Amino acid sequence: MRRVHRVLVAVATGLGVLAAPVAASASPGHGGDRAELQRELDGVVTSSAFGALAEVRDERGVWRGSSGVAVLGSSRPVPVESRFRAGSISKTFLATVVLQLVDEGALQLDDPVEKWLPGVVPNGQNITVKQLLNHTSGLYDFLRTLTRPPEPGFLDYRWRTWTAEEQIRRALAHPPVFKIPGSQYSYSNTNYALLGEIVEKVTGESYGDQIERRVIRPLRLHGTEMPGTDPRIRGPHPHGYVPIKFADGDQMVDLTVINPSLFGAGGEIISTTKDLNRFFAALLDGTLLPKHLLEAMKTPGTAKRNYGLGLAWRDTPCGIRIYGNDGDALAYNAFSFSTEDGKRQVTLAFTPAFRNDPDDVAEAFVDKAICG
Repeated sequence: MRRVHRVLVAVATGLGVLAAPVAASASPGHGGDRAELQRELDGVVTSSAFGALAEVRDERGVWRGSSGVAVLGSSRPVPVESRFRAGSISKTFLATVVLQLVDEGALQLDDPVEKWLPGVVPNGQNITVKQLLNHTSGLYDFLRTLTRPPEPGFLDYRWRTWTAEEQIRRALAHPPVFKIPGSQYSYSNTNYALLGEIVEKVTGESYGDQIERRVIRPLRLHGTEMPGTDPRIRGPHPHGYVPIKFADGDQMVDLTVINPSLFGAGGEIISTTKDLNRFFAALLDGTLLPKHLLEAMKTPGTAKRNYGLGLAWRDTPCGIRIYGNDGDALAYNAFSFSTEDGKRQVTLAFTPAFRNDPDDVAEAFVDKAICG
């Protein structure tokens, strides 16, 4: 899911809820040389979050820190080993599986959607797997068809199980956002709902099972899972909240427990800072994909957007290009980026307080971790 903070910020500001970095911790053995990173992480909380945690890897080793509170209204610190919903970072995992299937000859990037899902997508003969991966299909985003926070009707979705077929059908009831597939970039979770269905058609297994078998288990990502319809976050984790406008006033609602089928193939993953750094290191060093497909992953779909096949990138202020992705699961945000050689990595996760759009402060933390 991409960010829906503008309206949520207005509601949360009216609540007057603040969270200071009342609890902060860092993993032992890294001492004062990482004190500035801890201050930056505290700044994420002061500015934009209830709680935050991060892992930074560089030539000096591994630093892990946390700040803020795990439960609103308490002084309970955020565990540095926390698990969290990583949102659209799921897309990079699914894209990796799709590209592995391409490498095996099971499908092609230029295959039309119609080949694998006949009769499902209007104009599906002219929309390719590649265009789904890089968001140039033009298909309407099914999230736009849903009631979203701060509307209280959103809470009706909390325990509901969504199917990909239903989400796709809702999206396709709307016309495409542009007419010629491949001509423009328009982020749409519908693309990855369709990719999840294609993976199942090709392999006979769900996209979640394929991600588990091809990525999570081989890399020993012990804190990572595709939860399917399980609403819980197992193990240590901070609670996440969203502002909701009720008739008797605005409230922060604990949304930690929610049926993740709402996020689907493009956003359901649960992970840790350690696991996401390990995943992106393995992706970028060629462990998961051959060189030509990794290069395809890093090739933009349009000249105006630094987004390839489920992978994003940007240049830091110190001139270093970093690759990765960010994710928004409403009550949880995550950013995970790495240099191309994997020598510098950073994963940041936080529970947004909706006082502002947190992108700038999160990117500033990433820049600090990469540039020093």
